[in-house]
Amino acid sequence: MILTAALAGCGVVPTAAPLAAVYDLGPGTVQALPSNRMAPLPTLALGEVLAPSALDTLPIIYRLGYSDAQQLRPYAQARWSMPPAQLLRQRVRETLGQRRAVLNLADGVLAPPGTLTLRLELEEFSQLFDAPASSTGVLRLRATLTHPAHGGDALLAQRSFVLREPAASADAAGGVRALTAAVDSAVQQLDQWVQQTQAALPPLPPHLPPR
Repeated sequence: MILTAALAGCGVVPTAAPLAAVYDLGPGTVQALPSNRMAPLPTLALGEVLAPSALDTLPIIYRLGYSDAQQLRPYAQARWSMPPAQLLRQRVRETLGQRRAVLNLADGVLAPPGTLTLRLELEEFSQLFDAPASSTGVLRLRATLTHPAHGGDALLAQRSFVLREPAASADAAGGVRALTAAVDSAVQQLDQWVQQTQAALPPLPPHLPPR
């Protein structure tokens, strides 16, 4: 009791450090889908999402566009539940998988003949402040579609997606909501692009071996 009183008197009683807020992209689709439905769209193989190490970290990143936009600044008390590239891949597979079978290349599952492969590169994923009280969630994504060919995969199409969504508040929570909206918009555009590309493909040659 003497020691406790002495510590209290000196003002050095230890206190627990505040816990960092942990965010993800939300629950996504919460409606149950029929498990025995026939997928109306062709099967798609999904590779890993690549990202530069500076952006693919747990702390939520922001930039001060009005001061030094080249500097990446992490929020001290806010972080992602997993690296952004993994969060994005999870959302892509969840959304595109609603109407097609989406295969994970790492699982080693044999894909049907002619299955396209989608590869993604996350080039920007940050909250950009144009002014101290005004910011947007910025997402830049490069998507590449390849198709099976003799000797390996051949480039079929490539497209970049750039999304900016306004943040409702000038803090980490506002940045997370803005980036989530940017991800959802990008995934919807990505889904339409993949559908259009698959629909434009010529019939599969009968001699093309399975992957």
